[in-house]
Amino acid sequence: MEAYAARGKLVKTLLLGNLLGALLTWFYFTFIDYSATAGPAQTLGLDVLYFIVGFSLISGVGVAWGIRWARPLRDRGTAAGVDPAVVRRRAILLPFVYTAITLCGWVLAGIIWGVLQPILFGFFSPARSLRAMFGITGIAGTVTAAFIFFSIEHQWRRVLPAFFPAGDLSAVPGVLRLRVRTRLLVIFLILSVVPLSLLGVLSYTRASALLGAAPAVAPRIVENMLMFIVFIVAVGTLTAIGLSGFVASSVAGPLHGLQGAMRAVEQGHLDASCAVVTNDELGAVTEGFNRMVQGLREREFLKETFGKYVSPEIRDEILAGRISLEGQAQEVTILFADLRDFTPWVEGTAPREVVHDLNAYFTEMDGAIREHRGLVVQFIGDEIEAVFGAPVTYAAHAEMAVRAALEMRGRLAAWNAERTRAGKSPLRHGIGIHTGRVLAGNIGSSERHAYALVGDPVNLASRIQGLTKEFGSDILVSGDTRRHLNGAFQLEELPLVRVKGKSLEVSVYRIA
Repeated sequence: MEAYAARGKLVKTLLLGNLLGALLTWFYFTFIDYSATAGPAQTLGLDVLYFIVGFSLISGVGVAWGIRWARPLRDRGTAAGVDPAVVRRRAILLPFVYTAITLCGWVLAGIIWGVLQPILFGFFSPARSLRAMFGITGIAGTVTAAFIFFSIEHQWRRVLPAFFPAGDLSAVPGVLRLRVRTRLLVIFLILSVVPLSLLGVLSYTRASALLGAAPAVAPRIVENMLMFIVFIVAVGTLTAIGLSGFVASSVAGPLHGLQGAMRAVEQGHLDASCAVVTNDELGAVTEGFNRMVQGLREREFLKETFGKYVSPEIRDEILAGRISLEGQAQEVTILFADLRDFTPWVEGTAPREVVHDLNAYFTEMDGAIREHRGLVVQFIGDEIEAVFGAPVTYAAHAEMAVRAALEMRGRLAAWNAERTRAGKSPLRHGIGIHTGRVLAGNIGSSERHAYALVGDPVNLASRIQGLTKEFGSDILVSGDTRRHLNGAFQLEELPLVRVKGKSLEVSVYRIA
């Protein structure tokens, strides 16, 4: 529907433009250079017949040329055997080709009525033919071609994005590019040369008439000349204002659309884009803007995706380049959480339900860890490894870890209440927390990296988590962690224990 509407508007523009050209031709040879086409009197029927034949020839050639050339654009290249590259190229060239067809028609009109007609009717004169072709082709044809080009280009801009949904007009080779400077120069020349030419021809014809005019007729010739000078200046001024405004809008329109899209992006709407409707500098700027917004969308996507692995604070610090992931030794607090009786639960539960419930459990625990600026390093089966104080350094990392463990306890209780109401058995977990100095950084192969912690404190935190079964407690912290808490929590000291891999006994505390 849109294509048919656009085609109808283009046809109307071509008809209106050529009608204006015909009126300008009539005005020029009636009032400006009335002697250029004057010849011996002919029969009316012969003149009409010659006009019909000439007009039919020009119209037939122009219509056939235009239809044949624009045929690939009708179905946007979906027809069999139509090269999409040809469609894209012709979509850009349409205003230029229709203008060229129009201009060729007016050149042919200048030849038919300025040269062939005088030769056939026996009043040919080289000077007179040049004047006739100047009026038909140089004046009327130029004005008509300019009007049609800018009008069709303005209308075609609404259809052009359908051929270029990605806005990549600059990627099409072999097309004309009307630069903004050239566009303005063409308009300046038309607005200056055409009125000056009309005034020059008017002055010449009236001066020639004055040479052989009687004294009584001369004042009327001068008065007639002054009247037409005023008329040409007035019409030329109005035309200049209208055409300048039209061309200015053709430049300001894309800039206004680009300004609106920039304002939308400034407000955070990264789905904004600007339609590319020209292949000049404005189109290049618009394409660059769309590529920039696409880059911002991709960056935001990566940022949001990265935010699923780390907390927003850590994500922003890493993306800002204020954190090095190359590896550094630092004091952190490590937290391990492990589900109790996991194997019997898996064996007695459907696989899909296991995966669903396990993901729900991890979601709750990860939310508690994030809430206290922790980082989940990895999920290992039913176990969670998290760190506080890396990669972003926090002085209160031990307190943050304990508070996260307490929130994990509360979230598990609320989640179990929902499971009980649903007729499912509750789950239990054990949490072990230890503070120590580790090596933290990106570790892995050349193809794949993972942020990891290396050092004995990691192993000890895992061992303390295993002690929760022995002591029947859900949260245990080491003595090293306790020394960083400054009495902020109620801790119950437990007997010293010896853990695997340690020659010395380890002090642990239960959190009430």
